Amino acid sequence: MKKSDRITALVGELGAGPAGALDPHYTGYFTCFNAQQYYEAHDVLEHLWLRTEGGDRLFFKALIQLAGAFVHLQKNFLHPAHLKHATRLRPAVRLFNLAARNLEPYAPAHLRLDVARVLRLCRDLAAEIETSDFARNPWHPTGAPQLHLSAS
Repeated sequence: MKKSDRITALVGELGAGPAGALDPHYTGYFTCFNAQQYYEAHDVLEHLWLRTEGGDRLFFKALIQLAGAFVHLQKNFLHPAHLKHATRLRPAVRLFNLAARNLEPYAPAHLRLDVARVLRLCRDLAAEIETSDFARNPWHPTGAPQLHLSAS
C-alpha cells in the first residue's frame, strides 16, 4: 500500500468532522498526537502540508516538526540503551527550536490552536533537555502533553 493510500485510510478512520470544518488531516494530526502516535501525526499533517501553498504552509511545517521532536523523545524513552535511540535528545531539541521559530508568526492563536501555549511547550522542553546537558528526557507516557483546538 502506498503511503498516500495509507494516510487516506487513516484519516478516514479518524473521522472527517462536520461539513465546513477544518481539514480532516489537520484535526487528525491532533487525534494522533494526543494518542501519542507522533509518527502518524507527522505523516497525516505532512499529507496536507505537501498540497498547501501560502500562509498556512509554514504553520503545518512547524506542527510536523513538533511531532518529529516527540518521535525522538518517545523512542529515546522506550529504548534508552539502544545505540541509535540513546542519541535522540539533541535532534529533539533542534526540532523544538525549529518548530518554535516557525510557529512564532502565528501567535497567539491560529486555526483554533493556542499557538502561544505550543511555543511555551517547545521552549520549556528544549530548555529542560539542554539544562540537563542532554542527559534527561522529560517525556513520559503518563504525562505526555495534549494539544486541543478551541471550539471556534
